Amino acid sequence: QVELVESGGGLVQAGGSLRLSCAASGRTFSNYPMGWFRQAPGKDREFVAAINWSGGRTDYADSVKGRFTISRENAKNTVVLQMNSLKPEDTAVYYCGASMIYERVTYPKGVAYWGKGTLVTVSS
Repeated sequence: QVELVESGGGLVQAGGSLRLSCAASGRTFSNYPMGWFRQAPGKDREFVAAINWSGGRTDYADSVKGRFTISRENAKNTVVLQMNSLKPEDTAVYYCGASMIYERVTYPKGVAYWGKGTLVTVSS
């Protein structure tokens, strides 16, 4: 079992930045690829970014490439999503997820463990 807790959400103006963190506990964090997802009101949950166990591989949704950066610090059991140049369309609840296979943290149905999410609101 892996427990995930997101933090860092809030209200920010368009063009601003936020840093989301996901703290993990339970089984060995460094074994798990991690992903960030988001769900806007009335929409399906969607992939945002993923990172493999070592941090040597990352992937991003086209909509966030060049603006968001995913990273991890295994010694602190933490994965971070740095979000810059935020847009109103980035408004959503952001979730982190974990799974044992990298490809499974690139789509919502592949995730084995979810956090409860943190709300990001970007005003225009």
